[in-house]
Amino acid sequence: MKFKSQDKQNQLIEKITAQHLVVGIDIAQQMHVARAVNFRGIVVGNPLSFSNDEEGFHNFLQWILSLQAAHGLTAAIVGMEPTGHYWLNLSRWLSERQFEVVLVNPHLVKKNKENRDNTPSKSDKKDALVIADMVKNGYYSFTRTRPKPLKSFESFSQIGTLS
Repeated sequence: MKFKSQDKQNQLIEKITAQHLVVGIDIAQQMHVARAVNFRGIVVGNPLSFSNDEEGFHNFLQWILSLQAAHGLTAAIVGMEPTGHYWLNLSRWLSERQFEVVLVNPHLVKKNKENRDNTPSKSDKKDALVIADMVKNGYYSFTRTRPKPLKSFESFSQIGTLS
């Protein structure tokens, strides 16, 4: 029996429950923009712009926690567009704090812009909302975490002896 792509998408949609806050982040080099929706796609809270550093990440975390508390939500899923390498630090930082981090296809984000407001206009706030909608609708994939880099060449030479 063949596994249809629609079945996979349905499974991804079913993972998001009524207790989830669905967050979309438009990734940039210095300032990211985040938007949140509930499991039905209703916008929750105001947009957040935060810097691509530890302080900005903490501001983002406080924003998520305050939205969850205000709306009685207990889980969160964070979706982002893998833009260059700028998403990697945030993704790892969130994963270390037990957040589910997923990726959306940049090509599909561009195609889905008109679905939200029937205009092809572009802004960071709109992109973040489109990403959140795509996650809610099951158009995402999971990140693959890679091990932390080796600290020295001695460690590299020991890899063969570990197995």
